[in-house]
Amino acid sequence: MISSIRNIFSIPDLRKRVLFTLGLLAVYRLGAQVPNPGINADALQALFESAQNSIIGFVDLFSGGNLSRMTIFALNIMPYISASIILQLLTVVWPYMEKLSKEGETGRKKITQYTRYGTVVLSVIQATGIAVGLENLTAPGGAAIVAHPGWAFRLMSVLTLTTGTAFIMWLGEQISERGIGNGISLIIFAGIVVGLPSAVMELFTNMRTGRFTLFQLVPLILLMVAVVAIIVFVERGQRRITVQYAKRVVGRRMMGGQSTHLPLRVNTGGVIPVIFASSIIVFPATIAQFIKHPWTEELAKQLQWGMPLYNLLYVAGIMFFCYFYVAIIFNPNDVADNLQKYGGFIPGIRPGKRTAEYIDKILTRITFGGAIYLAMIALLPEFLMAGFKVAPIPFVGGWLDRNLPQFITNGMGIRFYFGGTSLLIVVGVAMDTMQQIESQLIMRHYDGFMRSSRLRGRRG
Repeated sequence: MISSIRNIFSIPDLRKRVLFTLGLLAVYRLGAQVPNPGINADALQALFESAQNSIIGFVDLFSGGNLSRMTIFALNIMPYISASIILQLLTVVWPYMEKLSKEGETGRKKITQYTRYGTVVLSVIQATGIAVGLENLTAPGGAAIVAHPGWAFRLMSVLTLTTGTAFIMWLGEQISERGIGNGISLIIFAGIVVGLPSAVMELFTNMRTGRFTLFQLVPLILLMVAVVAIIVFVERGQRRITVQYAKRVVGRRMMGGQSTHLPLRVNTGGVIPVIFASSIIVFPATIAQFIKHPWTEELAKQLQWGMPLYNLLYVAGIMFFCYFYVAIIFNPNDVADNLQKYGGFIPGIRPGKRTAEYIDKILTRITFGGAIYLAMIALLPEFLMAGFKVAPIPFVGGWLDRNLPQFITNGMGIRFYFGGTSLLIVVGVAMDTMQQIESQLIMRHYDGFMRSSRLRGRRG
């Protein structure tokens, strides 16, 4: 590992790419310290501490705390991600976008241009909503969030937040083009891991005060290592379907005859199903903060962390969006048609419709396993922090609450430094970036990080 890191900085081109990436990430973190004008920082911080389980707290996780501090990067890269997902969905339902997606480099540039326009539009809409919403909110103590509400504050907020998002988007594109790794993913990665030092300091503080002991620390570290290992194992997991190509004559040459495989990832949807499910479930809790009604307050209470209704809907949402996203990005019929077009076939399966049904059957099974894996990883931080509240379960809730161990029903009060969603992002981005660096090393005839075998990313 040490020699591989030394090799990175001994190659001029690779060294420039790594340093360029680190430099732009430093610029991003520097901009994250610039506050938006007209905000009462103390009142805003108190508001976010009371709204951690709402959609506001969920979005703040991916902004690296920029939203809770209301910096110029408060929107972060979320508008760009939303625009990218919308454009990806449109390639399925809109023939024009589907045609663009099949035009190679020209179509890709056009879609990227539309994504930029969509990012600016979504940024303006979200910035306007945030500005108006902050004017109508007060901190739990009654202090106003906005010192001088009005159109001047709204226009300034829209201009500042939209410009900040556009600048982050530009940073991400520059990293992808001239640096190493995927720029947008690395920016999200940087926003999440920036909270690690404070979490470690909090851990040592709890140990000094006696709230946390060494006997609790060791199992926690082992658990975190095991979870990371499981994520790496599953994210690299594939079901390889053997594909045989028949021999055919093209001109004077004999083509085909070789055997290859069709890789199907266990977790095709990545972290997107978890993001979608979380966003939908926490939405009622956010609405309840603005609509003071007994029904909405009771609904928000039932959708808090650890409550049975929350867990049930969360798992169901993750499984639904796993299948939904796979159905959008992967079409077994198109794969079967392409195999038949180029003379490929799966041994023992007839080409055409039978091949599509076979691929769909396997994809359905491995997607189920991937959905269960995502649900377990997403619920792990909740279990460690708050536990599972079983008392509200009808008929058997009281009996379970009395007989189950307390660490299951009340949690262990452990801050799992990265939440389930953020842990998936951190590990996945790290794997992809390391895989790209290793590819650069091997291309220049250097050993990679793993000498005995190639290091693969999620799409390696």
